[in-house]
Formats: sequence, structure tokens, C-alpha cells
Amino acid sequence: MRIVKRKRNDSMIMGILLFCCFVLSGQENPLSADPLPVAPGGPFARVYLPQNAPVGADRFFGPGAWEQMNENPEHNASFHQKKGGPSWFYDGAGWRFAEARAWPLQEKEPFGSRTDGKIEAAAVQTQFYGNALGVSVVDGIVYAESDDMFAYALNARTGQLIWRTSPVGNHLMGNPIVKGRFVYLSAGGVGFNFANVVRYRATGYAVRGMDVSYNGIYALDRKTGHVLWHHGSVGEAMPTPAIHKNVLYFATGSGSVHALDRRTGKSLWTTRLKGNDNMSSPAYSAGRIFLSMAVPPRLYSLDARTGKVLWSRTIRGAANTGMGDVSPAVSRGIVVMDTVTRPEKNGKDVSLRPVIVAFDAKTGRTLWQKRMRRGPRPPAFKGGVPMIAGDIVYVGSPVNGDYEARELKTGKRIWRWNRMASARSAPTFADGRLFIAGEDYVYVLDPGSGKELSKKRIGGRMGIISPTIVGGTVFLANSWDWILAMPLSLWQVRPSS
Repeated sequence: MRIVKRKRNDSMIMGILLFCCFVLSGQENPLSADPLPVAPGGPFARVYLPQNAPVGADRFFGPGAWEQMNENPEHNASFHQKKGGPSWFYDGAGWRFAEARAWPLQEKEPFGSRTDGKIEAAAVQTQFYGNALGVSVVDGIVYAESDDMFAYALNARTGQLIWRTSPVGNHLMGNPIVKGRFVYLSAGGVGFNFANVVRYRATGYAVRGMDVSYNGIYALDRKTGHVLWHHGSVGEAMPTPAIHKNVLYFATGSGSVHALDRRTGKSLWTTRLKGNDNMSSPAYSAGRIFLSMAVPPRLYSLDARTGKVLWSRTIRGAANTGMGDVSPAVSRGIVVMDTVTRPEKNGKDVSLRPVIVAFDAKTGRTLWQKRMRRGPRPPAFKGGVPMIAGDIVYVGSPVNGDYEARELKTGKRIWRWNRMASARSAPTFADGRLFIAGEDYVYVLDPGSGKELSKKRIGGRMGIISPTIVGGTVFLANSWDWILAMPLSLWQVRPSS
């Protein structure tokens, strides 16, 4: 009896020691009830470092929730920090965080350039290794999704890792959505397997991301990164979801739109549309959901309560994946959508013409339509995400790098600016200035005139990444698999000549 009792005590002591080792090393409790267990200490093990979480007043930096792509239906990822906090809220933070598969920022050429060429290799790196969209900032924490298959939570002031998790072997291409105790991730890959290619040739339709990997929405514990529930989908769920109150909306590569109870993942309704949603994130506004599909190209307005299609419209001549790549912007009863149109061949080269259209949000009536300059077909993401600030809409061109500012109500062009080969991301309006991330720079423009005021080389590459600006800090993600924070003051306005 003594021997048995001693063995039991030794086992208890060993168990306590093992548990303490996991806590001290920052790993989650191996006895937790996570539905997706992984090998402790392995390359995909969840890392949890609670000592790096913000404390004190730092917990009140930024908004208290992040409910859709770029935080709002206008796609302006900017938050004014109220006075009364620590000085860093307004003076800004500065740090760099290398994610799991970071490529050196000083490298101008993407990985695989010698094999695929610079343009194609850069697109591949964005789709499989780096960050496709910008970051979300909530209550002193920076949340990011990466195509390296991990999601990250960092201290907004220090850049230190709080948690890192890889809930599934698939790519994470969105803004993390944050509300209450939850962080929501959307998982989905860009590919079609061979069976779907054959199906597309025979029928003209195929599900994007089907049978490539596991797709859908993953709900994590905001504090620890622990998986709470998963709602699977047929086809990829690459676009960023949208939340209103306790309902989460997302769309997929099978042409379906879903509404879930955000707390449990329970399905509330599903609406089957045609085509594929590639990266067109749903925008919630005034009781409606707006999003676009490709193949066939179409913009939809759905009743957010029931999923009923209220209206749908196309853009004449819309080509390839253009409409399904673009997240519509909504403001003041107007929906702004753009797409590439009318491909023209010149030998082996193909050119496209971007078109911007404004629709009445209630009726779908076309308010105005404007053409942008023609340019060469890009290898991926054939759209420019529009952003609305006040009475002006700002749109970039994926085919030639133009950025245009137009009157929201009339479509009249105010200015055009060009410094890049391709312009896909929504700019950010903050501090009376317009911030544009593209290629390896962040530019600052006068929003009224389009005059370039300042620029700073960041390194790496930024494709559809919008700067997230909170208080005095610019937060960026990067296709080279980095997250960065920089003070606004780095972009000093050059004196007039």
C-alpha cells in the first residue's frame, strides 16, 4: 500500500511540474478542451504569452470592436484616439514583427522570382506566404491573419507576441473580426483542384477552394487564441466576414452567403447565389449586406435579417474575377463598386479597362458610371478596393496604378495620381491626409488636390493592404510576412517649393 501511494504521489507531482512547464513556456494547458489539439512544442503549436498583453491604460487604445473589413462599410481603417491616454497613444509606436515565414524586408525581389518572374512570384507570395489584407486593432491589441496559416495577436505598443495560432492547414486572407470575447478568422485557399477544373470546362461553373483544404469560419478566444468553434463551408471563405450585433455574415467560393449566430456558430440562414466570391468582403449598412460575385459577375444587396436578395446588378463588360475581387464601399445611401472590363488582345498581351459605378443602396439604380485608363492585365486580384471619406470616393486601378478621387454623388473626377504599377488597396484618411500603401512605399497625399506630400519606403511589398491608423500610429501588414508599427510623424510634409 505504501508503494502504491508513493507512485500516485510521484505521478501527481510530475503532472504539476509538467503543467507549470507549459505555463512558464507560454504554451496553452495541454489538458484544455480545444477541439483542435496539436502536438505541444511542434511547429503549429499554439503559443500563449499572457505576460505580453497590454495592461493599465494601454488596454483602451483603439476601438472596442472591429466588425467588418477595414472596420466600417466606407473601408476607411482610421480611428481617432480620444485625449487623456498615455503619450504613446498620440506620439505613436514603432516596431517590426517577423511572422512565421517572413522574407527579409530589404529584399526587393520576391521568393521564386528566378523561376516565375517578379510579377507572378509577388502574387504567389501574397497568396501563400504573406498578409493579404491589413491588420485589426482593438483595445491595445493588433490582430493579423496571414497566408502563412497563422493568426497573430500582438501588443500594440510593444509589438510583443501575445498569442499565435494555426487552427487549420489553410490560408487566412482577411482582417480578423473582433467583438466581445471572440476573434473570427475566415479560411480559404485560392485554388481549384483538378476535378473542379474538369467540371468548369464541362459546365462553366466550379467551386473555388473545394477539396483543396478545410474552409470556413473559426472563432477564437480573444484572450488566448484558443479555438472555440468552427463553421465549415463548401468552397473557400477568403473574404473578411461582417458582424452586426450578434450575427456574423460571410460568403464563399461556392456562391453562398451565410448568416451565423456569432456566439455559437449556429446557422441562421443561407442564400445560394451564382458564381464565386473571391475577396469581396460583405459590407453591412442599414440592415443590408452588399457583396459581389465573379463568374458570372454581379453585385448583390441582401436583407441582413432574412438573406433575401433585394436587388442585383452587373457592370457591362465585367471581365475575369474583377467584381468578385472587389469589396463594395457604402456611405450615405450609395454603393460604390468597380471592376476591370472589356479585355483587348495585342498579340500575347491583354489589356483591361477599369470602370467605377455608383448605385442607389435601396433600389440598385445606377447613379453614375466612369471609366478609368486602360492598362495591362494583372496576374491576380483584378480590382481596386474603393474608400469613401465624406463626399469623396477614392479608387485605385489594378492595371496601371492610377488613384482617382471622385465626387461621391456625381462621379466627377477631382484628381488623378500615379506612382505605382498597380493600385489595389483602399487608402486611409486620417489626420487630414490620405495614406496609400503600395508596392514597398506608403505615400501621403493631400486628399483635396492629390498633391503628394510625403512618402516612406517600408520594404517588402503591400498588395491590397490598407494602412490601419489609430491615434498616432500607422499599422501595416506586408506580403513579405511582417507586421509593422510606425509613428505618423515619420511622414513629415515637405515644404512647398
